[in-house]
Amino acid sequence: MWFIGVDVGGTFTDFHALNTADGRVELHKTPSTPDDPSRAILDGLGALMASAGIKADEIGRLAHGTTVATNTLIQRKGASVAVITTEGFKDLLEIGRQIRPKMYDMKADHPPPLAPRHMRFEVNERIGGKGQEIRPLTEEGINAVVDAVAGVETDACAVCLLFSFLAPDHERRIGAALRERLPDIGISLSSEVQPEFREYERFSTTLLNAYLQPVIGRYMKTLGRRFAEVAPKARLGINQSSGGLMSVERAGDMPIRTALSGPAAGTVGAIHQAALAGRPDVITLDMGGTSADVALIQGNEAGIGYDRNVAGFPIRLPMIDIHTVGAGGGSIAWFDRDGLMKVGPLSAGAEPGPACYGRGGTEPTVSDANLVLGRLPDSLIGGAMRLDVELARQAIQPTADRLGFTVEKTALGILGIVVANMVRAVRSISVERGHDPRDFALMAFGGAGALHAGDVARELEMREIIVPPAPGILCAQGLVVSDLKEDFVATRRLPYDAETLAAVAGDLADLRGRAEAWFAEEGIAMADRSLRIAFDMRYVRQNFELTVPWVEIEGGVEPDMSSLEALRARFYELHERTYGHYTETDPIEIVNIRVAAVGRTAPEQKAIAGEASSSEPSPIGSRAVWFAAEASVETPVYERASLSAGQSVRGPAVVEQLDALTVIHPGDLARVDAHGNLIIEVGA
Repeated sequence: MWFIGVDVGGTFTDFHALNTADGRVELHKTPSTPDDPSRAILDGLGALMASAGIKADEIGRLAHGTTVATNTLIQRKGASVAVITTEGFKDLLEIGRQIRPKMYDMKADHPPPLAPRHMRFEVNERIGGKGQEIRPLTEEGINAVVDAVAGVETDACAVCLLFSFLAPDHERRIGAALRERLPDIGISLSSEVQPEFREYERFSTTLLNAYLQPVIGRYMKTLGRRFAEVAPKARLGINQSSGGLMSVERAGDMPIRTALSGPAAGTVGAIHQAALAGRPDVITLDMGGTSADVALIQGNEAGIGYDRNVAGFPIRLPMIDIHTVGAGGGSIAWFDRDGLMKVGPLSAGAEPGPACYGRGGTEPTVSDANLVLGRLPDSLIGGAMRLDVELARQAIQPTADRLGFTVEKTALGILGIVVANMVRAVRSISVERGHDPRDFALMAFGGAGALHAGDVARELEMREIIVPPAPGILCAQGLVVSDLKEDFVATRRLPYDAETLAAVAGDLADLRGRAEAWFAEEGIAMADRSLRIAFDMRYVRQNFELTVPWVEIEGGVEPDMSSLEALRARFYELHERTYGHYTETDPIEIVNIRVAAVGRTAPEQKAIAGEASSSEPSPIGSRAVWFAAEASVETPVYERASLSAGQSVRGPAVVEQLDALTVIHPGDLARVDAHGNLIIEVGA
C-alpha cells in the first residue's frame, strides 16, 4: 500500500510516496498550475504512478497541503459575504483592538473588513457574559434577518453573536433557518468555527472562514471527485495549520484551518526526520523563493500558537507556532530612505524571477548573489533551469557602484543581510521565549535552507546542522507521516483552587464525548486513539494566557483527575520561561479547556537505513566559491545521491541534488547518517 503526500507550492508541486510494506520512497516534482491546483496534483500523480509502477488500487491515502486559502486571502479573491450579529455590534469588525498595524506609521490602516457595512445585519437578541439569555431570539427576528440576507447577492454568511461560545442555541437556530431558506450559500457559525472568548478574534476568524467557504468548497469537491476517479479505494486527507489531517469534507466546511497548511506540513516532516536522526530538539529553517519559516521543536513536539495574522486579518485557531520572515531566494536588495541597503521582503517571485533566470528580472536578489559567489551552479533541477551569471553580475553592479565595493563583496553583503533577517526570526522563537538556540540543532530544508544554514548557525553559535535527504520535498514527506487530528475547546473562567477538579469534570466529559464521536465518525480504532488535554491559564487580571499541557491518554483510558494538581507547578515553570518571573502568591485562573483528538493513521515508520561505507567520497567537479571578500576558494562539488551512510565531507564543499543545494563552510565537517541525513558539525 502506498501513502502519498503532495505539497502545492507557488512554483512546483512536490510528491513524496511511501510504500508501507517495504519502506521504498519515490519522489516527484511537477510545475504548479495556479489557475487550478488540482490539475497539477492529478497530472503529477499520474506521472508518479507511471514512473514508480504504482497501481491505482495500491494507493491507501493521498495527503494534501494546500496554499489555496492563503492565496485567496492575499489576493482578496474570496466570496461575497454577509454577516449576522447581535444588535449594536455590526461595527466590531472595524473597531477591532485599536492597535496600529505599524507602530511607526501613523497613517497605516488595517485592511477593510471582507464584509462591507451594508452586508452586515443585526438581530435583536442578547446572551450575557455568563451564558444567560438577556434578550430572547424570536422567530420574527430570525425571519427578518434571513430576509435581509436573502435580499442581497451573497455567496456565504457568517453568524457571529455575542457570547455564543457559552450558549450557541441562538446561532444554531439562525443557521438552520439560513440553510433552509438559502441552501446554496456557505454558512459559518462562530460557535462551530471558533467557540472561545475574545469577540473580535472570533468574529474575524468566522468571517474569514465564510469568505473562503465557496472557493475552497468548490476546490475540495473538484479535487475529491477527480481523485476518486483515479484512486477509488484511497482516502484523501487535507493538512491543517495545527499539523494534522482532516477529511476533504471537513476542509470544505472549515477552510480557515488550512491557512498555514504547507508550512505546518514541513514542521511535521522535520519532526519525523529529526527523530530518525536522534535529535529531539531542533530549530527548523524552511527557506524558499519568497520567505523563510522557522519553528522550534522540543522533545519531538512543535509548539502550538492560537493567535496569528494572515494577510492582515487576525485568526484565532490552533496553529503550529511558525514565524515567517520575508527572506527567500527571490528577495530583492534595495536602498531605503536612510541610505542603508535592505534585503526583502519584496521578492522577484517566479515571474520575472531573479535576474539570473533570464526572464526579464533586473533587480539584484539573493539568488543572484549566490550565483555570483559560486554557491549556486549554472543550472538547477537537473539542468532543466539554466542560470546566467553575467545577468546576475549586471543586476548587482549598480548596487556595488553605489557602495564602492566589488560585485563579490556586495553579494556577500546581500547574503549577510538576508541571514541577519533569518537570525532575528530564529531569536524571536527561541531567545525571546526563554530558549537558548545553542541547545538545539538547526534543521535546514526548503529549496534554499541548506544554502544559508551555515551562516545562520554561526551567527547563533549553533554547533550542528541537519539537512534531510530530500530537503526541497520535506513538506510533502510531512504529509505522509501526519495523523488525523481534530481540536475541541470550551471557554470556562474558573479560579484554580481546591474546587477546580469538580468544576472542570463536566466540561472534560463533554469535550471527550465530542472527541469520541469524531473518532467513531472517522473510523479510528480504539488502539489508535489519543487525547491531549491542556488548559489555558493565567494570573487573575492578566491579559494573556499560557497553554499548559495536562495529560495525554491513549485508547479511551480514564485520566487521573488528581494529577490536575501538577498544573500549578507547570504553569509556574512556563510563566518563568516565557516572561522571566512567576509568583506563588497571586491567584491563578483557568480560561479555556482544550482537547486535541489524534487518530493515528500514518504508516509505520520503516525507514530504510543505508549501508555504511568507509570509502572516501569522490567529487564530481569543483568551482570557485567566495566565503569571504578577500578571495575565492576552489571548492569540490559532490552529488548528494552518491554519498553513502558513514561517509564524510570536510568543508569547504558544495553538495548538489535535484531539489536543493548544501554549502559546507571551511572548517565544517559533514557526515551522512544511517537514514540519509547530512549532519554538519559547525567549526569554530
